[in-house]
Amino acid sequence: MNSMAIPIQTEMVELVPNGKHSSLNASSIPSVGNDRFDDNQPEMEEFLPHGAEKKHTHFTDFEGKTSFGMSVFNLSNAIMGSGILGLAYAMANTGILLFLFLLTAVALLSSYSIHLLLKSSGIVGIRAYEQLGYRAFGTPGKLAAAVAITLQNIGAMSSYLYIVKSEVPLVIQTFLNLEEKTTDWYMNGNYLVIMVSVSIILPLALMKQLGYLGYASGFSLSCMVFFLISVIYKKFNIPCPLPDRVNTTVSLNYTPVSMNNNQDEQAVEDGICSSSLFTLNSQTAYTIPIMAFAFVCHPEVLPIYTELKDPTKKKMQCISNISIAVMYIMYFLAALFGYLTFYGQVESELLHTYSRVDPFDVLILCVRVAVLTAVTLTVPIVLFPVRRAIQQMLFQDKEFSWIRHTIIAIILLTSINLLVIFAPSILGIFGLIGATSAPCLIFIFPAIFYIRIMPKDKEPTKSPPKILAALFACLGVLFMIMSLSFIIIDWASGGGKSGGSH
Repeated sequence: MNSMAIPIQTEMVELVPNGKHSSLNASSIPSVGNDRFDDNQPEMEEFLPHGAEKKHTHFTDFEGKTSFGMSVFNLSNAIMGSGILGLAYAMANTGILLFLFLLTAVALLSSYSIHLLLKSSGIVGIRAYEQLGYRAFGTPGKLAAAVAITLQNIGAMSSYLYIVKSEVPLVIQTFLNLEEKTTDWYMNGNYLVIMVSVSIILPLALMKQLGYLGYASGFSLSCMVFFLISVIYKKFNIPCPLPDRVNTTVSLNYTPVSMNNNQDEQAVEDGICSSSLFTLNSQTAYTIPIMAFAFVCHPEVLPIYTELKDPTKKKMQCISNISIAVMYIMYFLAALFGYLTFYGQVESELLHTYSRVDPFDVLILCVRVAVLTAVTLTVPIVLFPVRRAIQQMLFQDKEFSWIRHTIIAIILLTSINLLVIFAPSILGIFGLIGATSAPCLIFIFPAIFYIRIMPKDKEPTKSPPKILAALFACLGVLFMIMSLSFIIIDWASGGGKSGGSH
């Protein structure tokens, strides 16, 4: 495309529908107006020359056999994760109306950015995030996309395993009916997270394709539905304020309202057990990054699109919209009822707050197991794009190798386990990742890739779609600067310690 001032390699391995790969050069890129890119037709059929000889299997190969339903499960599972445990805390620090506005905005913007990704992908016939970066900005664009994907998904996996580290000992403690946590090895979260990684996550992470994880994703989603139902049920069974025996351990994030000396107990209770429609405080700085973190699924979109049966942009956009809508509803309900249960006393990790009420509650025990199952089964989904990004950077033209496939997974899981063992706070993970790589993947990269890839003869630089995309990218930059500034100021003032204690 002459209108794009971008470097194009003489030969590049691209994806094709039947599991082979073909060599592409500038002359083989289809014109934008080609009818074969119609949304109602499977894409990229022109990239496979008829009668092509059988070639060696590459790591980018796919067979396109994943059904619509399984793709929805996989993408929903990629969206859903440990972020849902922090949303009640976010609502407590924004208020119900501001939270709803921000959640709706992030969900809509996420859907729009997926639209930009799919449109860019359809123009050049590429279904790899890193290769879109290369086609737009050459090697720097490819490396930037790969680094952002790696950081984002490592942060996501770290947060999931942090849940495993903190919750599995509590589950064992409840099963053994122990009043206090012991020093035995089976009560040590560091040992337990390693055991879960080796026995459950690693075998699933060695799957060759994402489509195989569809059933695990469906089961994971059912576990989170059970979590949501339990949160709603508990709203009507937990008194407010909490019993005196736990009032002394309330979150440091809650600051009682100052009153006169002659205040009565009822006034105190009214202050603690009242909801707010609009709130601003030092912890509000973490809210938008937590939401952005909760909706990041963009690194998984193109791999899932790659493996979709009879893929079209319209079908993949529909999958994305359904997944985002389902998670939007689950997120809001979990945040609302979690907040209305504990109000200002809610912690940055919702399940910890329930432990203060009754650590031996059978329903909460089941909820813990369900959440642990869900986040554990999500880790392999999130690991897939990281491994793909590494292979795109280092082994693009190499044949598929089970040895390399396995070694990368082991190295990634080992690194993430070390990070989880030494990480002081899950809130820090949410905040930092949500404020850096998340806006790049949701806002900035999809917009600037689209602007560079879309030919000027089809959409001029000053056309409404490109102007909208440019504003979208600017919004992402502004979001990242503001979020990082607020978080740095909060940490400098010591406010971040309140979340770190959980």
